[in-house]
Amino acid sequence: MTVVTRFAPSPTGFLHLGHAHAALFAWRAAEAARGRCLLRIEDIDRGRCRPAFEAAIAEDLAWLGLDWEGPVRRQSEHLGFYAEILAELHGRGLLYPCFCTRKEIRAEIARAAAAPHGPDGPLYPGTCRDLGEAERRARLAAGEPHALRLDVARATAETGPLAWVDRGRSEVAADPAVFGDVVLARKDTPTSYHLAVTLDDALQGVTLVTRGEDLFPATPIHRLLQALLDLPVPEWHHHGLLTDAAGKRLAKRHDPLTIRALREAGRSPAEVRALAGFPDEGP
Repeated sequence: MTVVTRFAPSPTGFLHLGHAHAALFAWRAAEAARGRCLLRIEDIDRGRCRPAFEAAIAEDLAWLGLDWEGPVRRQSEHLGFYAEILAELHGRGLLYPCFCTRKEIRAEIARAAAAPHGPDGPLYPGTCRDLGEAERRARLAAGEPHALRLDVARATAETGPLAWVDRGRSEVAADPAVFGDVVLARKDTPTSYHLAVTLDDALQGVTLVTRGEDLFPATPIHRLLQALLDLPVPEWHHHGLLTDAAGKRLAKRHDPLTIRALREAGRSPAEVRALAGFPDEGP
């Protein structure tokens, strides 16, 4: 089987050394297996994504010496497809509308004596999960803003126990409940990261998902969606994260460590590849 990896940045800022590490990690994993590496632009956040940043991504990657196979997939061009899958899940009774505002959710959690926590903090308490069908229909008909949440308990009852393979950890038992009933769509963002990346990886034939270890906890949700939608199951490899001098994960606000800033400071592609954790001859 041909190994297919992907690098999937969001065009919300300039690439930094952490991005370079992720791109090189994916590219070299494919190269080592004589496989293919794809580029995907995850631009569903239309409020923050900018064409100029996408152009800069392509420029910086080319400067680093990385090339990509096939056309670039942009998530913003496939919102209708994501909507079809959401409709399918909704028709199977696996989604429910959540009318709670973030403020209401925080207040409900504060009232709970011991709210369960997940990787992102306290879990959604399920306020809207048990609304009656008549109330749901009335509120939807009234045009109340809402998100679509996955009923994880119902979904896992349908799929049964699940597992997945991480190349750094071998087989891992999936516990989708760790995130609670995750949001799969909002009015202002018609699909979520969880749904879009799971569908895109399947459609693009990705066989090895390489990404930072900060996304390790999200993988059980992606494994659950794969099982619900009868999608192929790739392997994963969650790599370490580059940090700054204070030990904090690199973010787009670290301007001195962007690829663009390093280029302007006179660094060579080989030097930047080394700074990104790949101190060899480069591609």
